[in-house]
Amino acid sequence: MYLIVNIIGILVFLGIAVLFSKDRKNIKWKSVIVVLAINLVLAWIFTSFTWGRDAVKAAADGFNWLVQVSYTGISFALASWVNVKQMDFVTSSLLPILMIVPLFDILTYIGVLPWIIKWVGRGLSFITGQPKFESFFSVEMMFLGNTEAIAVSTLQLKQMSAKRDLTIAMMSMSCVTASILGAYTQMVPGQYVLTAIPLNVLNAIIITNILNPVQVTPEEDTIASLSSSAGDSGDAVATTDAEALGEEKGKKEPFFSFLGDSILGAGRLILIIAANVIAFVALAALIDKILQLFNRNLTLENILGIIMFPFTWLLGLNVHDAFQFAQFAGTKLVTNEFVVMGKIASTINNTKIFDPHYQAQLTVFLTSFANFSTTGMIIGAFKGIVDKEKNDLISKNVALMLLSGILVSLMSAGVVGLFVW
Repeated sequence: MYLIVNIIGILVFLGIAVLFSKDRKNIKWKSVIVVLAINLVLAWIFTSFTWGRDAVKAAADGFNWLVQVSYTGISFALASWVNVKQMDFVTSSLLPILMIVPLFDILTYIGVLPWIIKWVGRGLSFITGQPKFESFFSVEMMFLGNTEAIAVSTLQLKQMSAKRDLTIAMMSMSCVTASILGAYTQMVPGQYVLTAIPLNVLNAIIITNILNPVQVTPEEDTIASLSSSAGDSGDAVATTDAEALGEEKGKKEPFFSFLGDSILGAGRLILIIAANVIAFVALAALIDKILQLFNRNLTLENILGIIMFPFTWLLGLNVHDAFQFAQFAGTKLVTNEFVVMGKIASTINNTKIFDPHYQAQLTVFLTSFANFSTTGMIIGAFKGIVDKEKNDLISKNVALMLLSGILVSLMSAGVVGLFVW
């Protein structure tokens, strides 16, 4: 029965996207079906075959290995923070970012990461039939993060139509940054974190294709170049946005200057995440205290749980688990994924509390940046890049951006849930 509900849930999530679509007549159903089929096959491979599970587990172990290596640097400076029975959230999950972010930036600097982004993006475009840049961007944000991918795509965003820019803004709600996956895998099951990454990319393509269908002509289907005219084809450009991540032709920054900036950027990222977690947890607690003045059982989690419950029940969960999942989902949307992961880190692997179906779906749902604060970050990023008309269109569609992020998270959780019981 629960499997049937899970299947119905996926169809309902797609139906909600159709209901709120800005142009139902121009939805590319062939592309949607192809991408959904790829999504199902990947989820099946990653969860149902030994070699698929082993591959994902190996990747998760790789990130955990990087985290363990990073502890060498942390223990040198802060030995009393590392050599303890139980490390706190900042030490175990955030400080490793000081090594992992510069590592990804070095891969960008030497051209490895841009090369991967470019060719995987083009391959995805060929398979799915999506425009080149939208496919390119979905891979780009998976490695770099949403605002970073927007920043390095400035030239493209200025040249594209306002509707296509809105699609990019909506897709940006569903990514995570590869450089902080190590932090996630310290708190929740790493194999499901890594499974969520490609599923989120594909589901972002599906949901944005339904919510905001855009007709792109062959002439418009190009990837902007720093060294070519806007009319050049995507395959003919000499320098794509991804290639421009590490250098602008002839103006490459000295390596150690670049590395220093990267390390400082990682430090700022840690402070931003820590500040947000502290502030949001404290504010949520304050709201709970105020609500409980009226009713002892009235809490923010319970209110959000009631709102999200119908959608989480459609993931094929029993009523108790669905309501608890809904509370976590609501908290994540109001705060961020780190707040919820911190809450469940000590119990997520306890099968008496989280059965495999619930564990897999919750982990996948949490592995994204879809929350209220992300909308502000994206609008702010676009504000400094595109003209007022394009920025106004994006600002007017904040609700659609948030809906896109929620539906992608629900779709990814629903797809994984089909194969994990």
